[in-house]
Amino acid sequence: MASLEKTSLLSDGLKSSSITIGSGPTIVMIPIRRIAVVTVSLPLGAFVICVYLSLRYNFDVSTATHCGVVNYLPSISSAIGEFVPQRYIWRTAVALHAAPRFLSAAFYKAFMNRVLPKVPAYQVLRKFNTFVNLVEVAALLGLSFVSSKENYEVHKGCFILFMVCSEVYMVLTCLLLKDNTRQFVGLMEHRAYSIKKQLTVANLFCFMVALYFYYRHNAYCEPGMYTAFAFMEYFIVLTNMGFHMAAYYDFYHYQLTVTEFKPSFSNST
Repeated sequence: MASLEKTSLLSDGLKSSSITIGSGPTIVMIPIRRIAVVTVSLPLGAFVICVYLSLRYNFDVSTATHCGVVNYLPSISSAIGEFVPQRYIWRTAVALHAAPRFLSAAFYKAFMNRVLPKVPAYQVLRKFNTFVNLVEVAALLGLSFVSSKENYEVHKGCFILFMVCSEVYMVLTCLLLKDNTRQFVGLMEHRAYSIKKQLTVANLFCFMVALYFYYRHNAYCEPGMYTAFAFMEYFIVLTNMGFHMAAYYDFYHYQLTVTEFKPSFSNST
C-alpha cells in the first residue's frame, strides 16, 4: 500500500526534475505544469459559470444595490454565494483546488529556498511569504463556504484577509525575486517572473480603481459605479489566478512522482 512521505527536495531546494513521494516502485508520475493548469482551471471555470448563471437567471436580485441605482454586473460575493447552483459549483471547485494549492505552497517554499540568499533577513521573509500564501488559501476557503447571507461578519473577515494576503504575497514574491534572478534555471523561470511582475502591477491597479468606484458608489449612489466596481473586482480575481498560473513555467520541467512506501522492520529477540 502506498504511503506519502516528505522528500528532502522540499526542504533542501528543488535540485532535480523529479519530486518524489515514497521510495519504492513508481505508482503515479504527474507533470507539475499539469497540476498548475488544473488547479487554476477549477476556480476559473467555476467563476465564469457562476457569473453567467447569475446574469442569466438571477439578474435582478444579483445586481440589486442598497440604494436602488442601475447596475449591470453582480459582485463576486453575490455571484458565488447567494444562489443555487452557483454556490455549490463554486464551493466544489474551491474545495478541489485547495489541496494542490497547499502542495504548491510547499513547492514554492523549496523554490525560494534555492533562489534566495542564505542570510537571516531573506530566510525570515521567505518563511513569512509561505505563511501568507497558506493563509490566503485558507481565507479563500472561508469566504467560499460561509456566504455573506449566512454570516456576514465571518464572510467579510475572510474576504478582507484573502485580499490582504493575496496582495502581500504577490508583491513580496516579486520583491524577493527582484535581485535574485541570476539564480533562475532556464528561460521558463525568467518567463514566470516576468508574468508575475506584470500581473502584480495589473492587480494592484485594479484593486485601487475598484476601491475608488466602491467609494463613489457608497458616497454618491451614482448609476453604473457598482458595475464598474464589479468589473474591476473580476480583474482582481483573474490577475490573481494568472499569478498562480505562473507555476506552470516555474515547474515546467518538474514532475511529482508517487511511489510505494516500504518501511524496513528489524526483528528483536
